[in-house]
Amino acid sequence: MPNPKRRHSKQRTSTRRAHDALKGQSLSECPNCHERKLPHRACPKCGHYKQREVLDVEEAS
Repeated sequence: MPNPKRRHSKQRTSTRRAHDALKGQSLSECPNCHERKLPHRACPKCGHYKQREVLDVEEAS
C-alpha cells in the first residue's frame, strides 16, 4: 500500500479544506401561512402540508 513520502504543507491542507464549511439550510415558504419552513415537511406553525392539515397545532397566546 503506498504511503506519502513527505507531509503535506499547511497551505495545501487548508486549501483542500476551504470547501468543507457548513452551509445554511435552504428554506421554502409555506403556501398557507407564508412562514419559512424546511422543504418536504409539514409547517410547524400552521400544520399544513400540500394544502392539507396534517398536524394539530395549538396556538400559544
